[in-house]
Amino acid sequence: MVYSYYPGCTLKNKAQDLDRYARMSAEALGFTLQEIEEWQCCGAVYPLASDEIATKLSAVRALNDAKEKGQDLVTLCSACHHVIKRVNDDMQNVEDIRTRANNYLKLEEPYEGETKVLHYLEVLRDRVGFDTIKEKVTHPLTGRKIGAYYGCMLLRPSSIMAFDEPENPTIMEDFIRALGAEPVVYPYRNECCGGYVSLKDKPLAGTMVDRVMESAVCHGAEELITACPLCLYNLRNSGSAKKVPVTYLTEILAEALGLLPEKEAEGGAEHAEG
Repeated sequence: MVYSYYPGCTLKNKAQDLDRYARMSAEALGFTLQEIEEWQCCGAVYPLASDEIATKLSAVRALNDAKEKGQDLVTLCSACHHVIKRVNDDMQNVEDIRTRANNYLKLEEPYEGETKVLHYLEVLRDRVGFDTIKEKVTHPLTGRKIGAYYGCMLLRPSSIMAFDEPENPTIMEDFIRALGAEPVVYPYRNECCGGYVSLKDKPLAGTMVDRVMESAVCHGAEELITACPLCLYNLRNSGSAKKVPVTYLTEILAEALGLLPEKEAEGGAEHAEG
């Protein structure tokens, strides 16, 4: 199975591991991420102004590219997924936005939200299947207590994102369990880490990170995983509470599938703390 793939800006520089391990693992699991040619930045933040069209156009271009290829569109970065999925909903349901966007882009055929947008985790759960992944694991993460950090953007607004139950999500815990580790459920796993205010108000971001870390540690987590580059940066670098290692979910997937060199796998925890 081949999917159109929108990597986004951060996965091309600061979050290259998130992208690299995703591609490696996809091939091992029997699907291909075909990067969209000439994709543009999604803007990282969904524009709430109802008359804002220009910052939505790059998302529409990516969505239309996938439509023309007859493929579903896969995203990985939580921010990119959030923006593209919400823009797709606009193109399906908001006539003024749809009309104006199509007028700007002058596509041969108007785009009306036909593309299905999937997060990488949804591909693993709904297309590959966690049972299949469990069967393909060669290096089970036995004995590791891993907490999932969802953050804000994957889950809300739930009526549009339709990713999981926003107050009690399970997809990442089921993913962790499929890799042989023990998922740790803690109250602040779906609360904001303050990433978007980390430069403007570092003390506030630090307080929010401390709440997440204290919640995770208190419930027994020895490491955290996330799909969000901004969350990973903020969780590692803000706050003063006791830290646990934070890594990308694709890294533990690649590790469990036996795709990491032994030296790289052994150094994973040290890398996560850096």
